[in-house]
Amino acid sequence: MAAIDKELQESLAAAAKKSFDLDLNPSEILIEIPKRKDQGDFSTNLAMQLTRTLHKNPREIANALLENIENPMIDSKSIAGPGFINFVLKSDRYAKVVEDILTKQEDYGNGKPNGIRVNLEYVSANPTGSLHLGHARGAAWGDAISRIMKKAGYDVTREYYVNDAGNQIRNLALSLHARYLQALGREAEIGQDGYLGKDIEDKGKELAEKYGEQYADFTEKNLDFFRKEGIAFELAKIQKDLKDFRVEFDVWSSEQALRDAGEVERVLKILEDQNKTYEKDGALWFKTTEYNDDKDRVLRKQDGSYTYLVPDIAYHNNKYDRGFDQLIDFFGADHHGYIPRLKASMAALGHNPDILNVDIIQMVRLVEDGEEVKMSKRLGNAMTINELVDMVGVDAVRYFFVNRALDSHLDFDLKLAKSQSNDNPVYYAQYAHARMCSILKNSPEYPAVDNYEGLDHEKEIELLKVLQDYENVVAETAQTRQVHRIAHYIQNLATKFHSFYTFCRVNDSENPELSAKRLALVNASRIVLANALNLLAVEAVECM
Repeated sequence: MAAIDKELQESLAAAAKKSFDLDLNPSEILIEIPKRKDQGDFSTNLAMQLTRTLHKNPREIANALLENIENPMIDSKSIAGPGFINFVLKSDRYAKVVEDILTKQEDYGNGKPNGIRVNLEYVSANPTGSLHLGHARGAAWGDAISRIMKKAGYDVTREYYVNDAGNQIRNLALSLHARYLQALGREAEIGQDGYLGKDIEDKGKELAEKYGEQYADFTEKNLDFFRKEGIAFELAKIQKDLKDFRVEFDVWSSEQALRDAGEVERVLKILEDQNKTYEKDGALWFKTTEYNDDKDRVLRKQDGSYTYLVPDIAYHNNKYDRGFDQLIDFFGADHHGYIPRLKASMAALGHNPDILNVDIIQMVRLVEDGEEVKMSKRLGNAMTINELVDMVGVDAVRYFFVNRALDSHLDFDLKLAKSQSNDNPVYYAQYAHARMCSILKNSPEYPAVDNYEGLDHEKEIELLKVLQDYENVVAETAQTRQVHRIAHYIQNLATKFHSFYTFCRVNDSENPELSAKRLALVNASRIVLANALNLLAVEAVECM
């Protein structure tokens, strides 16, 4: 059964065809829920939108549309203001939503497969230390997007790009070698760019116990050993932390593998052959200003080493070559200026830069009792994902990180996340689900009903409207990638359910038929709430 708004869109498109011989895309017709109840259940501004096309008064257009709108679910329709069309639906149309949900269960809200192949790349932290809060926000958001887009019918590949080459990895190898020497009783200093975390210290001791003096000499061969050991050690930690955070990936891509396969040199040669580069001051420059960048960028420095842009060009070229229809990256706020040059490089390689989308992850500030909790990854005392999870639980961390828009700064309130009160949004949502489960578990059995007509109390209608809107919210969120819309939907659903339960007596021995229908509404609410929580990887608990 189509969602109510989609039915109205199709009816309006048919009315526009009949009234004015216009071929409209139904999905582009705006359907809204009016703020005032006296304005009906749904409204559209289509008549005003058609004014420029038809060169007519919007009320005149609205009148024509009104005469040709045919849909048996509409009880009444009217024109308001400059040309809004308002609809009041028959109460039994909402009742069909319950039947739809109970039939589809966890599949309710699923979109049809659309054949669009999407690559989502997120987290992609260097394997040089534990994942901190910025990574956690990107992990929660990216994973939620993958779940939502899959739900909406997209073919999604979740990818992690491992930066296992370059100076930071060399610094990791040097740090591990120094800790290894210290464990052997030798003097060794970790430079100012080294990694001081206790995990590196412990790994150095482990290697010293296992290999003794075997890798003590400072040679490139030995340093390569420490590089491989360090990457494997850190990457295993990252993978475990992500799995504990309910985040998994389909593909782990390696920068070093791209370099070893000659992909870096290949894309550079393409750019050089197309006259997109030039030599200046002993360095190789990329003409990114030709693609609206504010200045040209260095690709190869005077010492012959590549800037970090070069392997990124090779990596994104590789993703284009794999045939995705959409590429979506999640970058930290400090990489905002990096987007134009990355798009420029794809355009220079002959790719369509418009299918590459980059969402910016704003900073996270940890707050407790009004005071900021300072973090410093370099000094080894950063708040990591698992530390935060240990403090407040996976559910709270996941929910809090997607409860606000990604491009907004986030203050993570530890005290609120720990609280068991309605002020805590994840507690409020989970309590609603537990309450639904309790009602269903403790209610007597009533005779079965074959329809859900009669659910026409004001609070029932409000709840039913929210339930029928779920499919639409999922589809729109998949397009906009605004995950916080799902969190807001969950809060609205929980609020409407609590209100319904307050004003509508569910178990009434004197009215078993209505009680059975209201219990079905409770069950439908439970199913949708559980489905929505699952999109955020938050547990739908059955008791609290």
